[in-house]
Amino acid sequence: MAFQKIKVANPIVEMDGDEMTRVFWKSIKDKLILPFVELDIKYFDLGLPHRDATDDKVTVESAEATLKYNVAIKCATITPDEARMKEFSLKSMWRSPNGTIRNILNGTVFREPILCKNIPRLIPGWTKPICIGRHAFGDQYRATDAVIKGPGKLKLVFVPEGKDEKTELDVYDFTGEGGVALAMYNTDESIRAFAEASMTTAYEKKWPLYLSTKNTILKKYDGRFKDIFQEVYEANWKTKFDAAGIWYEHRLIDDMVAYALKSDGAYVWACKNYDGDVQSDMLAQGFGSLGLMTSLAHRAKLDDNARLLEFTQKLEEACIGTVESGKMTKDLALILHGSKLARNHYLNTEEFIDAVAEELKAKLAC
Repeated sequence: MAFQKIKVANPIVEMDGDEMTRVFWKSIKDKLILPFVELDIKYFDLGLPHRDATDDKVTVESAEATLKYNVAIKCATITPDEARMKEFSLKSMWRSPNGTIRNILNGTVFREPILCKNIPRLIPGWTKPICIGRHAFGDQYRATDAVIKGPGKLKLVFVPEGKDEKTELDVYDFTGEGGVALAMYNTDESIRAFAEASMTTAYEKKWPLYLSTKNTILKKYDGRFKDIFQEVYEANWKTKFDAAGIWYEHRLIDDMVAYALKSDGAYVWACKNYDGDVQSDMLAQGFGSLGLMTSLAHRAKLDDNARLLEFTQKLEEACIGTVESGKMTKDLALILHGSKLARNHYLNTEEFIDAVAEELKAKLAC
């Protein structure tokens, strides 16, 4: 009996990527999505040659489309360095597409590990998932940096809109050969949205929430994050958290890292942009693999589409079931077998996608 395709009311933005990502993503679409789901895809080619041809306008357009349609799938892309500039004959060393997209979306990226029974964890005490909430605006990812040549005075200047007065802050007096400098920023509006998103997620999961900063050093910059989170918590969330038996707490980043390593999981960890970049990968590897992190069902939840939500759940179950049956990619097999790894222990990417497709078809037939 032919599968009746699930109709999706609203579009999904597709951001295609670079090199082998394009090949694997096409295979995933052709074998795991399009045979079962009928949807309108808004396609954007974020491959490096097309980004260069459009002066990176395609990256901005893809982010603006995501704001419009609320759901996007992004493939891995290259952020060019000097070698890539030469390899691709680029017009410019274009900025990170992820940084551009996150800054436009002004959101929070939540990442949570998938637990597979047969994949051992580097941190054995992590028996429950940990959800990282990464603030995806400003900071190092939209900073202005410069190489300073020779001696001179570095200043930070703020000119208020509509006023002649300005504020000048002395940063450093260079007296030798020079060095480097960095200026970065964030906004109260973005930090407040970060706090709301983090507290919403923690409340939905009924997990405690921790914000980590280094406000002892960056008293005003990180201190602003700490103050706004506390304001949002007390104004909008404390009563709800108390009733749910959960809590919010600010911790220093070094203390939080130490706590994370000895905890058993089941909490949301709100991280500033750079901290979230680093800690989400550390977290993923600690749970087994960078590949075992996911978020699948957002379109279904926004559209209140029960059939689509069921499909996304079965697709995730098919992925986990395939791995737990012993069919896995090399990175996971290496965790299990170490130096004794042999070719019969793992599947290549296409073989793994085929195995997941078979498992998915079996689940959908039930």
